[in-house]
Amino acid sequence: MKIAWYKKTWVTILLHSLVWILLFSLPFLLRPQDKGGNASKNGVELTAYIINDVLWVILFYFNAFVLIPRVLYPKKVGWYIVTHLILFTVYLFIMWGTSVTFRTEWKFSWGPHIFFTSLIYTFFFFASTAYQLIKDRMEAEEIQKEKENENLKTELSLLRSQVSPHFMFNVLNNMVALARKQSDQLEPSLIKLSSLMRYMLYETEGDKVSLEKEIEYLQSYIDLQQQRYGKKLKLEVNLNNMDKSYDIDPMLLIPFVENAFKHGTGFIEDPIIKIDLSAGNGYLNFEVVNKYQDQIEEIKDATSGIGLTNVKRRLALLYGKNHQLTIDKKEGWFKTSLQLKLTA
Repeated sequence: MKIAWYKKTWVTILLHSLVWILLFSLPFLLRPQDKGGNASKNGVELTAYIINDVLWVILFYFNAFVLIPRVLYPKKVGWYIVTHLILFTVYLFIMWGTSVTFRTEWKFSWGPHIFFTSLIYTFFFFASTAYQLIKDRMEAEEIQKEKENENLKTELSLLRSQVSPHFMFNVLNNMVALARKQSDQLEPSLIKLSSLMRYMLYETEGDKVSLEKEIEYLQSYIDLQQQRYGKKLKLEVNLNNMDKSYDIDPMLLIPFVENAFKHGTGFIEDPIIKIDLSAGNGYLNFEVVNKYQDQIEEIKDATSGIGLTNVKRRLALLYGKNHQLTIDKKEGWFKTSLQLKLTA
């Protein structure tokens, strides 16, 4: 996986270096310039200042990268406190050493020395702790998000794998019906079936397919069903009012059409199926209407209902609030309406 530029090591090192340079330059930028100062004296004090700064940087990273993950996180709080007390004592004497060595004209006093060292130590302690805790929290949230994305991909793959066998089961039943009737439509139906299988095997491997290919697939399925039912079924299809430059999740629309053919034919008197699809201005509108009769008890197979249940779940995972699905039964008509926000 490609690493974002702001997460690269050299960027992190550069940002940290800039922050340290700015922080340790503040005393020189804020204090008034000593025009008549002794150059050698200033050079000696600068040496002491640099040594102390290096020690504070070491404290920052030692606490962040060693003490917090290896002592604090394992809940060895007592050892964590004792370690910092020892470090603070060590720093007191190191700072005392640099003061008496490089600042010979400065009158040393332990009281102010302990006070100011404790202030600086506390600042770097809290800064280091906050940095590492926030960093670890962000990394943990990112890992959790990656896990959720992987789980989402796994679930979507499973849902998509459920679509194909269920769909193919119904299509093969259609082929069996045509073979029993010794229908002339069997050969063109097999050609259509070959086209459908080619789409399912080779065109749907990616996350998205072009809307144009999805419509071609949908049209092939409708043609296949129309060959089966012939004049027994009144079919009204409009798939032409659209901008085909958009992308869509593969095999997302077929369950609605499949459901209409499955439950809107058979024992239905004068069956009618209406399919209308339009796309433009960033939205897709899809509507499927078919007749139904409550009093007819249909014999359903064990996988009945997978189609719509499946597609509802996929829509929730993929589009969230960017879709609206309405299913309505009224006065002998079953109507599904879907609106999607599309991306080109």
